[in-house]
Amino acid sequence: MLASLATVSRRRSLAALAALGVGPALAQVRIDIAGYGGSRYPMAIVDFRDDAKASTQPIAAIVRADLERSGLFRSVDAPPGLSETSSPAWAEWKARQADALVAGSVTRLADGRLDIRFKLWDVAKGTELVGQAQAVHPDDARLAAHRIADTIYEKLLGDKGVFATRMAYVTKAGPRYSLVVADADGEGAKVALTSPEPIISPAWAPNGRELAYVSFESRKATVRIQDVLTGGRRVLADFKGTNSAPAWSPDGSQLVLSLSREGGTQLFVINRDGSGLRRLTQSGSIDTEACYSPDGSKIYFVSDRGGGPQIYRMPAAGGSAERVTFSGSYNISPAVSPDGRTLAYITRLNGAFRLTVMDLGTGQSQQISESSDDESPAFAPNGKLIVYATRAGGKEVLMTTTLDGKMKTPLLVTLVEVREPTWGPFTRQ
Repeated sequence: MLASLATVSRRRSLAALAALGVGPALAQVRIDIAGYGGSRYPMAIVDFRDDAKASTQPIAAIVRADLERSGLFRSVDAPPGLSETSSPAWAEWKARQADALVAGSVTRLADGRLDIRFKLWDVAKGTELVGQAQAVHPDDARLAAHRIADTIYEKLLGDKGVFATRMAYVTKAGPRYSLVVADADGEGAKVALTSPEPIISPAWAPNGRELAYVSFESRKATVRIQDVLTGGRRVLADFKGTNSAPAWSPDGSQLVLSLSREGGTQLFVINRDGSGLRRLTQSGSIDTEACYSPDGSKIYFVSDRGGGPQIYRMPAAGGSAERVTFSGSYNISPAVSPDGRTLAYITRLNGAFRLTVMDLGTGQSQQISESSDDESPAFAPNGKLIVYATRAGGKEVLMTTTLDGKMKTPLLVTLVEVREPTWGPFTRQ
């Protein structure tokens, strides 16, 4: 029996919680994609004209890296000289074996803003697919590049891109814990909160503006909600005992929590304003780490009611629970894909904690990592990637992976502790 399933994540004890101060300790790494080979879409992205002169952010390089990180695109060598006003020499780009071509320009306007323009062409057909222009503050140049990558991704693949979304994670540097918000590529990190006491279990609200998390700053576990824009915070749950593991409903109207206020750790639901607290589970076991299905009809959670931690599913309004995981004796940290078809979780096998995915239709599961210290999986809002925390080469890593595990990309590699990434929604405020 577990000593405490309320903090079951394999590195989520009070002595080993993650938080990180953003600074020299962080080191970005070159994207290293393997496993897709020729199946990736060959894309030529020309350095934008006057990019280096007008902006401190390399727009074309950011777009190129975003698309490569998805695992679905392969960069083709693109010499400079082409812009969105040019007429491409199609024979040349066909000879380079590029299926698509992107070029653009960056111009600093009189009011200091950047005029960023680009075009996307279909090389095989010799036709323009899309052309856009946006005027942005220089501080928003990186976001503008992510939005260009999203436009290209959606135009070519038909799915929404997630490059302009954000992530949050918890880190620890010395005695300081921090809640960090960063772009989906791991860049542009900003500290939303620092504390000498642990911060755990961050969860994005569907509005893309608020984060719920567990704070120990009052020397006990309480659930708080923070406005990422203003920094304003409020206490959502400070009941007797432990208040932990918040997860938002898909419509953002309520959260499911793990509370020990009535003895044992059980699941409760509470309105976003702190009203309407209602108990969901009535077991004599520890029930925690809940998350909603995308349609809000079900709740997945971890319980040791069968003798060891396994993942269960129950109606969101309460009722009988059914066991979901049967392979292995230790399965925790459930996350459901946006289409409701895939469950990601962490399984322990021979002492190793590994990221695993399950087809919820067939019940078939597959371990998709070879590392041994994985934790806290979270889906991208388009369901195409999973982010998780792990260790590699003695360093802490935030990693993204495709659902089949064939393409993994480190977003952040650091010597300090980094934990519990959560991927924000498409909405960004």
